[in-house]
Amino acid sequence: MNEFVVTATRSMRNYASRVVQYLSRFINFSSQGFDLDGVQALNTDRFADGEMEVAINTSLRGKDVVLFTSCARNQGGIPVDEAKIELYHTVDALKRSQAEKILVFEPFVSCSRSDRTLRRSSVGLWVHLKILISLGTTHFITYQLHSDKSKSMVDPVMCAIDDIPALTLLKKRLCDVYIRDLSTLEQVVRPHWAFCSVDAGGEKLGRRFANAFGAPLVVAHKQRDYSRSNAIESINILSAEPIEGKVLWIVDDMVDTAGSVESLIRALEPLRPAEINLIAVHAVFSAPAAERLTRLSSEGLLRHIMVTDTVCCPGTLPEQIPNLEVVPSAELSAKVISTVMTNRSMGKILSAFNAEDYLKSPDLFYQP
Repeated sequence: MNEFVVTATRSMRNYASRVVQYLSRFINFSSQGFDLDGVQALNTDRFADGEMEVAINTSLRGKDVVLFTSCARNQGGIPVDEAKIELYHTVDALKRSQAEKILVFEPFVSCSRSDRTLRRSSVGLWVHLKILISLGTTHFITYQLHSDKSKSMVDPVMCAIDDIPALTLLKKRLCDVYIRDLSTLEQVVRPHWAFCSVDAGGEKLGRRFANAFGAPLVVAHKQRDYSRSNAIESINILSAEPIEGKVLWIVDDMVDTAGSVESLIRALEPLRPAEINLIAVHAVFSAPAAERLTRLSSEGLLRHIMVTDTVCCPGTLPEQIPNLEVVPSAELSAKVISTVMTNRSMGKILSAFNAEDYLKSPDLFYQP
């Protein structure tokens, strides 16, 4: 294993520090030459005219570098456009410092929805990845890309890409907090729960949850109004079993304005489910998401909201949105890094989650 350093742009320094703390479980720092000061090894300067420069404060010659970054909402309060420019400058500085390999770890790719190759529109994700690779990125890691086709934008000869299924964190949380034992899984979850996709495109995610827990799948087929952004014309609910009396868990990769979620919940209400809950990996929560989710909760239509911290969730957010639960991802990020850096198989991390197997062996997910 080559010597490596963990560092971060301003948007993810706190997150990177938490990852470093977890890394001690998987890697012996002293024998592997890990640089604990690497998280603070960058200086970002802004000039009077708004231009930027990133400087490296330590020697990285011949080392591998893991760079954590976020261009979404972040603890540093860095706007999207500024965060992207800082990221590009940082990769350039790392390359000029003669780092051996540059691994960019971006838990949520904010431009991931801009992935459709239409004739007269830019493709934000392609632009983002092309810039990173052309600057010298050799490995790109993220959580739950918006679509599987996005990975085909990267030439593996130029740069490796790993899309980690962060939904596994949420499945594990359901087992740990809401199910807890095999008898509950068999007697309560399978006969009385159901998992629901937000739309036909999200059916694959919903089916993964349904298969993991052995519960029914509900598919919402929505018609969008493409003349306006985030606008929906109608929703049709498709289910092989009656929804009445069931505990529904709506599954999605992200929640942005919560417009789709609100429309779906109001379409499900007349079908009289016992309760409706929401699970999503990326808590984008653009305005007016907090207002919509709060309203649904206050009306008794939305009970639990479960997300991860791939997008920064400030401490005030749970106060704004009732019943919001934020599942941390830093430990999984540490596991991913240790696996990559020691050249071990990612099969355990990428494999499909099975609730029955996990409840029989709760440490299954993190076993080496």
